[in-house]
Amino acid sequence: MQVADVEGEIRRFLVSRFPLAASNGFQDDDALLGSVVDSSGVIELVEFLQDRFAIAIADEDITMENLDSVKLAAAFVKRKTSATA
Repeated sequence: MQVADVEGEIRRFLVSRFPLAASNGFQDDDALLGSVVDSSGVIELVEFLQDRFAIAIADEDITMENLDSVKLAAAFVKRKTSATA
């Protein structure tokens, strides 16, 4: 799966679950945490990523560097899926 495909799936999930994502017209490199996704939303995002992409996300992986934008989350998913391949 290409990074662009992963980005698209993450974006669709966010728009479907978080009203601010749908109404703000955020871009793939815009910050998610605190502006689109709150702390409970982070849990939903992590669960989605684990279920959809069959990856395990450890507590220490839940950082702004990994999940604070669609692009960062997609790159994180790619790294995790490459590591298990």
